[in-house]
Amino acid sequence: MNRYLVRYAPLLALVTAVISGASNFLAKIAVTAVKDPVVYTTLKNTLVAVLLFGLLIVLKKRQEILSLTTKQWVKLVAIAIVGGSVPFVLFFIGLSQTTALNAALIHETLFLWVALLAIPILKERVSFPQAIGIVMLFGANLLVGGFTGFKLNTGELLILAATVLWAVENIIAKNTLREISSLTVVAARMVLGSFILLVICAGQGSLSSLGQLNPIQWGWTLLMSALLLGYVLTWYVALKHAPATLVAALLVPATLVTNVLSVIFIGGQVTLSQTASSLLFIAGTVLMVAFAKKSLEPTPVSPKATLKAE
Repeated sequence: MNRYLVRYAPLLALVTAVISGASNFLAKIAVTAVKDPVVYTTLKNTLVAVLLFGLLIVLKKRQEILSLTTKQWVKLVAIAIVGGSVPFVLFFIGLSQTTALNAALIHETLFLWVALLAIPILKERVSFPQAIGIVMLFGANLLVGGFTGFKLNTGELLILAATVLWAVENIIAKNTLREISSLTVVAARMVLGSFILLVICAGQGSLSSLGQLNPIQWGWTLLMSALLLGYVLTWYVALKHAPATLVAALLVPATLVTNVLSVIFIGGQVTLSQTASSLLFIAGTVLMVAFAKKSLEPTPVSPKATLKAE
């Protein structure tokens, strides 16, 4: 186990949050520009899959892939289904039917679903100060928009379903990362997931649309692909070396990043509730990171693993 990465896994999770916050700010614009959310997410994910496949070749992961057992392949396929394909379709269809703020707030409940699953299944523990931090992060999200803006329409329910599926992915991935390197797991997630998305596109007869984007649509797709690549790489390395509950909780400050970008580029006055929310985000994050060391114990690695860490 790479102790350097174990020590800095929480900071890596915060890098993921920054990328997520920027993505949340730009996603609504991007999916509107491309128009078809399924085509958009398929092309974006496929581009990332190609880059990750190239990394596998460059970093000579062939031996690790060939040594995977049937059980490990089943886990990778499950990750591709519940993490790398179906929830993307649900999320971006939902995003096209609701506001970016509502979508972000629903997605940021991910850490709650992960905690509900990780504590009983993975036997993860949350210290009292970290629990206070989690409450602060949840409260910060409520101060941003609360529940008053929700309509419980189809779009919001689709985003909620995607979020729950991503929580399930966290649990399967954390278990899988004990035996397989993070690069191989994330590459399988995106490559197999992209194949499933291409099948979905073929089923709805929109494959031809993948090559008919104009320069503006290509620009947005390439930008969002770059952000997605950074997101999955930093997220999976952090998840390998830190508890799933901690990594998921440290993604919540992404809302703060989205809000800051909105104020800078869209304008508007900073309200008292937004200021209070920002302070709660910061305080909750500090508590999660400050008390993370006790939970950052080396994850046991299977003797079958060919690569101990990234």
